[in-house]
Amino acid sequence: MSIPANTPTTGRRAFGVLAAGTVISALLPVASASAHPHRGRLIAADDFRHGLRRWAVELEQGGEVTASRGVLDINVPAGATVWFRQRLTGPYILSYTATAVSAGGAWDRVSDLNNFWNATDARSPHDLFATERGGALAEYDHLRTYYAGYGANTNTTTRLRRYVGEPGNRPLVYDYTRPLLTANEPNRVRIVSDGSTVRWWNNGSLVFDYRDPQPYTGGHFAFRTTWSHFRISDFEVRRVPGRH
Repeated sequence: MSIPANTPTTGRRAFGVLAAGTVISALLPVASASAHPHRGRLIAADDFRHGLRRWAVELEQGGEVTASRGVLDINVPAGATVWFRQRLTGPYILSYTATAVSAGGAWDRVSDLNNFWNATDARSPHDLFATERGGALAEYDHLRTYYAGYGANTNTTTRLRRYVGEPGNRPLVYDYTRPLLTANEPNRVRIVSDGSTVRWWNNGSLVFDYRDPQPYTGGHFAFRTTWSHFRISDFEVRRVPGRH
């Protein structure tokens, strides 16, 4: 199935920073049980063998988004947001595998493995999908959400933002120049939402570790990218082990 066309900073903190703001390390060693959790109760999953019925797709300039044979394929010339329709409430651990495709395709730019999570829209806080959005990034400024941009800006930046639902205001929490994407290599992503604890892991390394004094604890998850080609699999959400 194809889908046709249709910053100020707060709390900036990095893992090792020079005086001039140069990040010398964006990774922590694997030292937390969150990297290798016991399998908590399954909350949601998609094996990507039954189309896009569990997803809502918002495209800026068309492209193709399909779900078949175990792969969510996002191949787009501009902005694309693919929302999981089920609302999620923490504490949970969300995981998936994503590969940035570089095989000579028209939109095979290695960039922008991005996520929204615990997202609500200030204009329709009880129903994210009651407000139309067209895929351009600025249209998401009304969200209250966490936003990770891994290998964004043509694979030059990796950032965490905490959107506050105000146009033009997307507060920056972390701003790194690495880690970045590697073409055709899998990224095993794990997102932890556990009260004030917000973590984003990739391939067993902790990329973002944020303690939010006013956390977003529930809302919607999305894959977000622009001008790129990703293949995604192994999507599941589980309760944090030992929690109900």
